[in-house]
Order: sequence, then C-alpha cells, then structure tokens
Amino acid sequence: MTILVLRDRLDSGQVFIYFAAICIAAIAAAMLSGTERLEPAINPALALMLFVTFLQVPLASLREAFRNGRFFGALLAVNFAAVPLLVMILAQFAPPEPLVRLGVLIVLLCPCIDYVVTFSHLGRADARLLLAATPVLLVVQMLLLPLWLSLFLGVQAADLVQMGPFFHAFLWLIAIPLGLAALCQIWAARSTSGARVTEALGLMPVPATALVLFIVIAAVVPQLGPALTTVLAVTPIYVAFAVIAPLLGWAVARLARLDAPAGRAVAFSGATRNSLVVLPLALAVPGAIPLVPAVIVTQTLVELVASLIYIRLMPRLGSKLDHTAA
Repeated sequence: MTILVLRDRLDSGQVFIYFAAICIAAIAAAMLSGTERLEPAINPALALMLFVTFLQVPLASLREAFRNGRFFGALLAVNFAAVPLLVMILAQFAPPEPLVRLGVLIVLLCPCIDYVVTFSHLGRADARLLLAATPVLLVVQMLLLPLWLSLFLGVQAADLVQMGPFFHAFLWLIAIPLGLAALCQIWAARSTSGARVTEALGLMPVPATALVLFIVIAAVVPQLGPALTTVLAVTPIYVAFAVIAPLLGWAVARLARLDAPAGRAVAFSGATRNSLVVLPLALAVPGAIPLVPAVIVTQTLVELVASLIYIRLMPRLGSKLDHTAA
C-alpha cells in the first residue's frame, strides 16, 4: 500500500478514528485511576499535531491565500466580526459564573486551525485555501482574544486571564511548529531523503489529532463530575452555535461572491472552534479546574457530532445556492 493510498484512507476514516479515540479515552478514564496525570502531555501533543498540519501547507500556497482577497476577507469577516456578534448574544444565556462564561467565550471566539481542514475536505470545501490560512487565523485570534474577553467580561477579565500563556502558546504552538515545517519543506526540496521523510509525515495529521483527543478526554473526564450541571447548562448554547454559525459563514461567502468550494470552507471555519489549542490557555486560569476544561471539552464533543452533519449537508446546500445564483 502506497503512502498516498494510506493517507487517503486515514482522511476518509478520520471521523471514525476521532470518535474511537474519544470513546477509548472515556473508557480508560472511567476504568483506570490517574489518567488526569496526562494533562502535561496536552501541549506537546498539540505541538506535534500543528507541526504535521503546517507541514501540509506549501509555502507558496500561503502567498496564494493572501492574494485571494475575497476569500481571505470573507474568512476574517466571519471569524472576527460575525461570529463574535453571535457569541455576544449566546453568552447572555450562559450561567452567570465568571469562570463558566470565560470558558464559553474562549472556546467560541477562536476559529479552528487543525481538524477543520480535513472535515472541510470531506465536505467538498476548498481545504487547500483554508489550510493555507490557518497560521494567520491562529495569530489573529491570539491577538484579539484578550481584547474580546475584556470587552465581554469587563474588569473580570483582568483577574481571570493571564497574558503569559498566550505568548507561551504562540511560541510553542505556532512559531516553533511553523518554523520546523518550513525547514522540512526546504529539506524536501533539496534532498530525496527529505522528500521521503516529509511524505511519510503526511500520514500524521489524523493520528496526531486522534492522539490529542485521547489525551484531552482522558485527562479531563475524571474532573467532570463536579461540573456536570454546568455541562448540561452550556450544551444548548453550543448546539445553537453549531446551527447558526455555518449559516453566517454561507451568508458572508455569498456576499463576497465566492465559488461553492471556497464558500464551504468559510462556512466550515465559522462553525468549528479551536478547543484543543485554547484548552492549555484555559487551564492556566487560576481556579479553572474543573469548570473551564469541562465547558471547553463539551464544545468539542458537540462540534464533532455537528461536523458529521456538516459533511452530509454542506455539499447539498452549496449546490442549491449555486443553482439559485445561476
């Protein structure tokens, strides 16, 4: 079996792989003691996941994404204008505890930069454009998140949010993985062995994401018991977001007159959030455990179910809109 065939099989089976990772992690957390000690492994696993994700982005494609002004403008408008307005409305229905509201805001204000690419590919979106834009999405959300939290939480944000973890996350989750990915691409362009290694690493995005999901669930599930009431309270908010956010993405994409695959990419980006990357930021908040991790992981579980629905409905919605436009 060639590497390309194996990679295609991993991509097509990724939904099953992710849910299997979640189920195995939940069973392990329920039957084994001490799985919460996996928590320090979350950041290294995330760094690996982001490295192999960035490695799939040709450096030339990054320049191409910047040149596609309409797509880039629509992507930024959805994630950093339309979605924050939606979150501001939905946050009014969150429980009043500052830590709970903080968790809801952190997870819903940050667009996904990892498995959204492969989900969008399965949903017949232009995953290449979305993949090229992921480093920029991550940088912009890190810059804007403290501002959004100050706006939505007021003086509470100053007591709950520390800036140090943001810079730490930027260094270890963006700068270093992106730099290593660039070096690997240069090596691949100049060396046959480098090309083979880079091709083999192309198999890693799905397993690396599954590893992150396993570690996160296994580490956090033992801490969810005291937060069960909160989990039930925030779930309807996440369901409402999962329904409305992709529609906002479609609306902006149509206003920007994007083609159907690019429009689907904008819709997927608006609907999927960066829960796995922001979790370490949330854990750095004083007194965050168990409420904040529980709030964030709940969004991940809702989103994974919603993504299965997106994969089936997005292509059909795109066809209808194209037919209407024609």
